[in-house]
Amino acid sequence: MSTVSVLAPLPGTVLDLQEVPDPVFAQAMVGPGLAIEPPRDAQRITVTAPITGTVVKAMPHAFVIMHESGNAVLVHVGIDTVHLKGEGFTVSVAKGDMLQAGDPVVECDVAFIRSRDLSACCPVVVLDAQADQLTDLHASGASVTSGDVLFRVL
Repeated sequence: MSTVSVLAPLPGTVLDLQEVPDPVFAQAMVGPGLAIEPPRDAQRITVTAPITGTVVKAMPHAFVIMHESGNAVLVHVGIDTVHLKGEGFTVSVAKGDMLQAGDPVVECDVAFIRSRDLSACCPVVVLDAQADQLTDLHASGASVTSGDVLFRVL
């Protein structure tokens, strides 16, 4: 069994899922992981693929990539951003695309999201996984840049 490194898809401050202002993520209902709060002064940021794999879902506010191991990682760009109906987002991938970790997936206007009184917090979770499958979790409160190892999946 191989270990999959999940990379930070954007720069910012690491948060434990319990700190995410959404009960579905905070209670790890969709899976375990961490979240990243973009820098306060962020304007537009490019959100990248956290793992190498196939895009299984690509929406403006969220995407899922499936690794060959079967692990699928969801990146949700902001909280309640589905209500923006794509405004403030530019998606550069489609379902079925093969990506390498670090490839650009979506550009988002963080300043716009925040101007709509929405959280720009970005949960990064492993779907259908158990918390004990995650290891080497980045510490909450630590700063990350795109491409840093956020955690690993066993």
